[in-house]
Amino acid sequence: MIRFALHCHQAHEFDGWFRNNEDFVKQKNANQIACPQCGSHRVDKVLMAPAVKNTKQNEPIYASITQKEKELITKIHAWSRQVRQKADNVGDRFAEEARRIHFGETSARSIYGQATADDVSSLLDDGVDILPLPHLPEDKN
Repeated sequence: MIRFALHCHQAHEFDGWFRNNEDFVKQKNANQIACPQCGSHRVDKVLMAPAVKNTKQNEPIYASITQKEKELITKIHAWSRQVRQKADNVGDRFAEEARRIHFGETSARSIYGQATADDVSSLLDDGVDILPLPHLPEDKN
C-alpha cells in the first residue's frame, strides 16, 4: 500500500492509502475519493517527500522541517492524545451523538469518533461545532 498526501480544491489536506498510483487515478476518475472535511471530489495529490528507512534508527526520514514545525507537530499530537484520553469514543455514532448534544437531547460532553464526509457536511450545515482529529502514528498500529 502507498500513502498519498491529498488535498481538495478548498485546500483541505488528508491522507489516502492506495495499492498503487493506478488505483488512485481510477478512484479519482470515478469520484470515489472525497475530502473528509467538505466532501469535495475535486482531489489531487500533494507533492511529498518519500519516506526512506534509516538503517541506524530504523525510522523513516522525511523532508527537513523547521524547529517551529516540529514544536507544532508535538503540540498537535499532545492535543489529539488529550482529546482521546478525556473524551468519549462514540465510534461510527459520532454524527448522531454530536447532534443529540447540540440540540440538548443528551448531556453535554466531549466526544470523538468517525463520520462520513456527508455527515461532516450535514453537521456543519446544522451549526454543530466539530473539529477533525489528526491521525497519529500509533493509530496505524
